[in-house]
Amino acid sequence: MDYVHLTDDKLLGSYPWKGGLDLLNIVLIGISNELPEYDGKYELHRLLSTLLSMELTSTEKLEIMKTEYHIPVDDELRKDVSEMCNLSQGIREKGRVEGRAEGRAEGRVEGRAEGEEKFILNMHRKGYTLEQIAECAEKTIEEVEAVIKKREPVLA
Repeated sequence: MDYVHLTDDKLLGSYPWKGGLDLLNIVLIGISNELPEYDGKYELHRLLSTLLSMELTSTEKLEIMKTEYHIPVDDELRKDVSEMCNLSQGIREKGRVEGRAEGRAEGRVEGRAEGEEKFILNMHRKGYTLEQIAECAEKTIEEVEAVIKKREPVLA
């Protein structure tokens, strides 16, 4: 039988912990895009910021790890850091590709809607009946009326 429990260890500062020590607690560490200056008090924060940075190259990350944290840099660590950097670049690129595709799709939908509105308004200006416009535009009469009412000038 095992008894696993949590204790309140003051690692940084003396903030009174309000969580239940009989429950699992999660520590959140805020990481910004900018690498914080080196400070012995916050060295773990800087190390995590270095490792997770999307701005630093793998060479820069390895240099910081070697010079500031005296972590031995061998071929295996170089490979791991390089893979991690390539993964973050892949995630960033995938986000860009998905964002562009989503933007294009939204643009096409908006473009079609504008084209349909223009088509309906042109037919209306040329004197076609609502029924004729609805049939040609493949819309209901209510949809045609809504487009026309939305675009008619208030002061005519």
